[in-house]
Amino acid sequence: MSTTTVTTEAQPDSPSARAAGNAPARRTRRRGENSPAGTLASHTILVLASLAALFPIAWLLFLSLGPDKDDYLHPGRIFGKMTFANYSYVLQETPFFDWLVSTLVVSLGTTVIGVLIAATTGYAVSRMRFPGYRKFMWVLLVTQMFPVAVLMVPMYEILSELRLIDSYLGLVLVYCSTAVPYCAWLLKGYFDTIPFEIDEAGRVDGLSPFGTFARLILPLAKPGLAVAAFYSFITAFGEVAFASTFMLSDTKYTFAVGLQSFVSEHDAQRNLMAATAVLVAIPVSAFFYLVQKNLVTGLTAGGTKG
Repeated sequence: MSTTTVTTEAQPDSPSARAAGNAPARRTRRRGENSPAGTLASHTILVLASLAALFPIAWLLFLSLGPDKDDYLHPGRIFGKMTFANYSYVLQETPFFDWLVSTLVVSLGTTVIGVLIAATTGYAVSRMRFPGYRKFMWVLLVTQMFPVAVLMVPMYEILSELRLIDSYLGLVLVYCSTAVPYCAWLLKGYFDTIPFEIDEAGRVDGLSPFGTFARLILPLAKPGLAVAAFYSFITAFGEVAFASTFMLSDTKYTFAVGLQSFVSEHDAQRNLMAATAVLVAIPVSAFFYLVQKNLVTGLTAGGTKG
């Protein structure tokens, strides 16, 4: 007795075949492509993060338009009496431009000297194998562990011995002691990503080690130098503790110290502080605009090779 196996196939005009033909094809999501829900969630998070970042700036700008020093307690009243009188007072009745000159001298001096020292240090550790080069970088890192309160007294004594109290050079050197260790680590990591064959090519062409560094390596390290310059500039621009301790003349105050003059023991002119803070943000924004093209590249490039 034989067993017959019958295979039933769906006919082209059967109901099941017609249903399968009418069903839309399911779209396959490409690799790296987010779902609509994921895209909506990511955009929502970015919008909220942007609002959180911009709100303090908008709030400061809003308070700077209030004519009364107590308007921050009743911000709703500012809408009916907005004025630029605070900006006029700050520019005409305060040593704002003296603060501006002092801040630019100190910040740009720290940037130039700090980046120069950090670049040569980072390049030397990246290319030269002298005894203790690894420990040297760790020593630089350890210097960042001490708080400002601990460093204040010995630095004051050193500057007093050198007669650099109430001088721009003394404050620049103090800020370089903070900016150089971090920038040296940053630039060392960036120099590691530049092929060593470039140095060898420079030597074949007859360049000295410093000539190779200046003419071949530095042009390739512009993104890293931009990050180091921006960090050094911001470090000097917004620092308060050292500037208020080592600068004694009112005309040599930086912006960060000058802002404190609007707050006394019994009074606080917050409207003038807000207007000054808005004006202070202009130089930083201009400096950021100049280095923004290389800033992101420099922040990420140094992490590819340690």
